[in-house]
Amino acid sequence: MLWGLLRRQVAPYRALFAVVAVLQVISTLATLYLPTVNAAIIDDGVTQGDLKRIAHLGAVMLAVTALQVVCAVGAVYFGSRASMSVGRDLRSAIFHHVTGFSAEETARFGAPSLLTRTTNDVQQIQLLVQLTCTMLITAPIMSVGGIAMAIHQDAGLSWLLLVSVPVLAVANYWIVSHLLPVFRRLQRQIDGINRVMREQLTGLRVVRAFAREPFERNRFAEANHALADTALEAGRWQALMLPVTTLVINVSSVALIWFGGLRIDEGRMQVGSLIAFLAYFMQILMAVLMATFILVIIPRASVCAERITEVLDTRPAIASPPAAVSPTRIAGEIRFDAATFSYEGADRPVLQEVSLTVPPATTTAIVGSTGSGKSTLVSLVCRLYDVTAGSIRIDGIDVREFDIERLWSAIGLVPQRGYLFAGTVAENLQLGAAAGHVATEAEMWAALRVACADDFVGGHPDGLGLRVAQGGMNLSGGQRQRLAIARAVIRRPAIYLFDDSFSALDVHTDARVRAALAEASTGATVLIVSQRISTVAGADQIVVLDDGRVVGAGTHEHLLNSCAAYRELADSQSVAVGEP
Repeated sequence: MLWGLLRRQVAPYRALFAVVAVLQVISTLATLYLPTVNAAIIDDGVTQGDLKRIAHLGAVMLAVTALQVVCAVGAVYFGSRASMSVGRDLRSAIFHHVTGFSAEETARFGAPSLLTRTTNDVQQIQLLVQLTCTMLITAPIMSVGGIAMAIHQDAGLSWLLLVSVPVLAVANYWIVSHLLPVFRRLQRQIDGINRVMREQLTGLRVVRAFAREPFERNRFAEANHALADTALEAGRWQALMLPVTTLVINVSSVALIWFGGLRIDEGRMQVGSLIAFLAYFMQILMAVLMATFILVIIPRASVCAERITEVLDTRPAIASPPAAVSPTRIAGEIRFDAATFSYEGADRPVLQEVSLTVPPATTTAIVGSTGSGKSTLVSLVCRLYDVTAGSIRIDGIDVREFDIERLWSAIGLVPQRGYLFAGTVAENLQLGAAAGHVATEAEMWAALRVACADDFVGGHPDGLGLRVAQGGMNLSGGQRQRLAIARAVIRRPAIYLFDDSFSALDVHTDARVRAALAEASTGATVLIVSQRISTVAGADQIVVLDDGRVVGAGTHEHLLNSCAAYRELADSQSVAVGEP
């Protein structure tokens, strides 16, 4: 899975990686040649007292060193550039794929996990690519080349390589094999601590309101300690690698000097050759150590690649069909034909065989008790979810047959929670503008007037430049709802969907907004979900839901006389029977 992901992401940068490979090969070959030059200086120059030979070989050594340095620096530069590009592309791919997820896939992964996969997991892949550029090419060339050059210097000591290299490789493999499950657990715990942090920061007001700070501190401490313990466990295994490697290298060096000294005593080896052999021996073991570093990164990168691939391989449940319909004009008729929906894993449907028609250019209100399925009904119209049985049609076309971008462009949705993005009021309003159209200031102020938000925006010194915190946390609930309404109005869509979007408004402001909306939405279809009878009393059609079923439909006066559920709801809000 790791290599498959890397193949896809590395493909656009093959030329850059080829340059890195060439530079690494030249740098490694230069490094391998240096001990041979050094041995020649000792044996042919120092021992013989030949200063001219020493100067000549010294100049060669300096030239080779300069070449090695230039190539090494170039390899690191281009390797870093390539790895950063791979990380950038991978983050972009995840982001664009996740933005196409339906609410179902988003809920299945969870926002904290998706954040971790887009940041921390990608960073591990990026690190692996960078180390691969600088080490993976160098290690095998240095190992094979070092062995060949060492044997060329003196084949009699080569048996030490047959002992030291396998011992070092087996010891490090044993350590790495224990790291994989630890890293898998570590990534899950990073998800966990992100989840706790996100919940605490988002729900900070609730935590303070209920004086739950000690409980939340303990919850964070548990997640933090679990992550720290796992990180320490991984660190202990990694820390064991360096002493083991150092021990093997040092013991091997002592053995090499001992047996090499014996061979020099016997006249079968020169001092320069021993020094060169020792240098090649160190290079070989360092190559094994570099390969070990790669092996340390691979287990964690493999886990991260699995998690990233899981996201990228998840097909969104909500997508445009191959032969998508994209009508140029949408009148706005909405027809529910025995629409049934149940959430995954639920024991019963939320909506059961809902059949109703919302005529174009009319206002239809959906009312009912909590949990009756009102918000779900609206979510099905704009395809946040798809029906599990039956169908929903707009202008006679099943919403599942629409080009999804065309469908969404025809809908102005104001969700139950009017979420605003960090930036300015103008930037948030631009989000609602039709694709390819940049809303003018006049259009923005017109939308704000419809939502009755022009008073607090216009009263601020910055006007449309009023700063909005993430989620609109620096604004009141009513201000957030009004800006969300303005964001939908600025699009002038064919269909308006208001999902309990007036709940934070006082009765007076509610009435003003509805009156302005009635004028602004002339010719559009309006679907309103509300708990407040005064909000829906003037609708052309009111639909009453109870336990996921339609139990009444008609005007306010008709339902007061014919629908017990609606009458109870009206009585609970002290709305006099017969009052329009």
